Amino acid sequence: MFADRAKIYIKSGKGGDGHVSFRREKYVPNGGPDGGDGGDGGSVIFEVDEGLNTLVDFRHIRKYAAENGENGGKKNCRGKNGADIVIKVPYGTVIKEGESGKVITDMSGENKRIVILKGGKGGNGNQHYATSTMQAPKYAQPGQEAKELELQLELKVIADVGLVGFPNVGKSTFLARVTNARPKIANYHFTTLNPNLGVVDLEEAKGFVIADIPGLIEGASEGVGLGHEFLRHIERTKLMIHIVDAASTEGRDPVADVYAINKELEAYNPEIAGRPQVIAANKIDMIGSDIGVGNDEDPIGRIKAEFEPKGIKVFPISAISGKGVRELLYAVNNLLEGMDDKPVIFEQEYFPETLQEAEEPHTVIYDEEEEAYVVEGPRIEKMLGYTNLESEKGFTFFQNFLKNNGILKELEALGIQEGDTVRMYGFSFDYYK
Repeated sequence: MFADRAKIYIKSGKGGDGHVSFRREKYVPNGGPDGGDGGDGGSVIFEVDEGLNTLVDFRHIRKYAAENGENGGKKNCRGKNGADIVIKVPYGTVIKEGESGKVITDMSGENKRIVILKGGKGGNGNQHYATSTMQAPKYAQPGQEAKELELQLELKVIADVGLVGFPNVGKSTFLARVTNARPKIANYHFTTLNPNLGVVDLEEAKGFVIADIPGLIEGASEGVGLGHEFLRHIERTKLMIHIVDAASTEGRDPVADVYAINKELEAYNPEIAGRPQVIAANKIDMIGSDIGVGNDEDPIGRIKAEFEPKGIKVFPISAISGKGVRELLYAVNNLLEGMDDKPVIFEQEYFPETLQEAEEPHTVIYDEEEEAYVVEGPRIEKMLGYTNLESEKGFTFFQNFLKNNGILKELEALGIQEGDTVRMYGFSFDYYK
């Protein structure tokens, strides 16, 4: 089964919490803090596997999580780091954020391995928070929370040239003739389901990669049939070959077919529709011998008259006999040589590293001896250091800081009442809502 899209859920490992402990030895009754740091959480890594060519495995396994870091221990023992998880994908996979569809990364070109979600950093143990004013801190930093994302994975075929055309016009036969690809060929009125890739080798020329994009039907750009699944494979191609049935063996009009295909491309992505294209007028071996060049009933002349004035070159070919195929391939190769050699790679639009990080730790307790609520933590100490509490504006700013960090809610959960005392690093306040 071919699968070129999948939705999965990924989660990095949570950082281990820092530990709160104090050195306790026989001859050191009041030792300092010795809480160890938490270990870092594991990261979620994507890696290209050249042996894969579909996303079918992601249909069966949808959740991927790295290991959490271990908590710190006493005696400065650091927690163990969580193991990373490495997810293998085919070359050409575009990874997008699930809800917005914005590109996170494109596993193409030199991009073979990338960290999508970094594991949470382990929290500092209480040994890090000892200061001249707080020599026995009873708090440690929690590890950073795990990060999680819903992802869309899309496999977009990487080829220089895309073959487009309606079903049964001879695309698979053409690809089999000009490349090392061996597509399944049969005279059925439905399309190939898999994009087939092949390499065109030319004498004294560089050659190129060509892809048989599954046959289009009208309405493909609106998702009719398997339209969107097929059209996305055209996004990387630099040039398109429209294959039409010049002999109209099944009653199709080749001129109308080219217009119909271009209409679908324009509706799906106008930038793609603007890329260079040529027309391969196929099945010339089946055109009646009484039809000659210049005759009003000459189908090749009709196609050329319609499209060559628009700058779209027409090449009469027979995919069965090979007639005209060489001329077409060298013309396509010459067009490609005038283009940028780099593959089409999708730019990053979404940045997972901006997901919220864990804050510095704090404690909120009730001290029965002093009959006061005590709030401590390194960030609170810093805020007090650079906030002018004597000004109304500065005091309002500090109140908003306590509210936004959930500290007021924690005080209320402990049962604080209006008029009760709150103490923070030598400052005392009366609590009022």
